[in-house]
Amino acid sequence: MNSVLLAIDIILAAALTILVLLQRSDGGALGALGGGSGNSLFTGRQAGNMLTRLTWWAFALFVVVNLALVVLSKQDINAEPINLVPTEQAKVVEPTKAPVAPSADASEEPTGTVEAEQPTE
Repeated sequence: MNSVLLAIDIILAAALTILVLLQRSDGGALGALGGGSGNSLFTGRQAGNMLTRLTWWAFALFVVVNLALVVLSKQDINAEPINLVPTEQAKVVEPTKAPVAPSADASEEPTGTVEAEQPTE
């Protein structure tokens, strides 16, 4: 049931977004993209009323579906409480100690010295 309501919720959210973007903007923000074109199927007043009504209905359905999702998820949480106290003690496993190889220290100077050859003339 939750997955069906969630699918309906996603569809309603997309439809609501499209309906809001299709409405005529008073500031002319979407007028350049075809929002305020005069070649529409309805006149300005009829399209505005229809889009406004569709937007309100989509919003009302969106709110109802979201409230139903909240109620159903609340019932699922109450049906299966979370166990805060573990039933079994976890065993602590100590790590095994591996032999450590001596590392060469970079600050130590080498014991042997290398002499440079002198050029012969």
